[in-house]
Amino acid sequence: MTSDLSDLLVPELIVVGMPAASKKALFAQLGALVAPVLGVDARMVADGLATREKDGSTGFGNGVAIPHARIAGLTRIAVAVARLVQPIDYGAVDDAPVDVVVAMLSPPHAGAQHLKALARIARRLRDRALIAKLRGAGSRDAVYALLTADETRDAA
Repeated sequence: MTSDLSDLLVPELIVVGMPAASKKALFAQLGALVAPVLGVDARMVADGLATREKDGSTGFGNGVAIPHARIAGLTRIAVAVARLVQPIDYGAVDDAPVDVVVAMLSPPHAGAQHLKALARIARRLRDRALIAKLRGAGSRDAVYALLTADETRDAA
């Protein structure tokens, strides 16, 4: 199975240098980012991410968070990526502040697909070298290239 995320990533939803002072502000920013591209309500996205977060932090460790929610009106799983201007307190499993955010939005009935996509994203983001490269990526295209490269290839 391929580990590249090209089937999930939406290039227009990659932001390098997103300002967010808190988790709540981050979710609002993500909602505003995805709403016009995916044709969903920004507040619904922000509320969905915040509601899921109440079940437990999606802070993954190593400065990475994978907030996710099921959003009415979506027809496919879509992933947005934000590298924050400043790390924020996120309540992550390792208590490290978060500056790399990979948000996944799914249709309401994407049960197994939702979980499989989340697992693929988590597997990719366990790679500390990849995270370091994401932090150094200077553009949307560079972030997209890093996340869509199949890790079985030798990334030079």
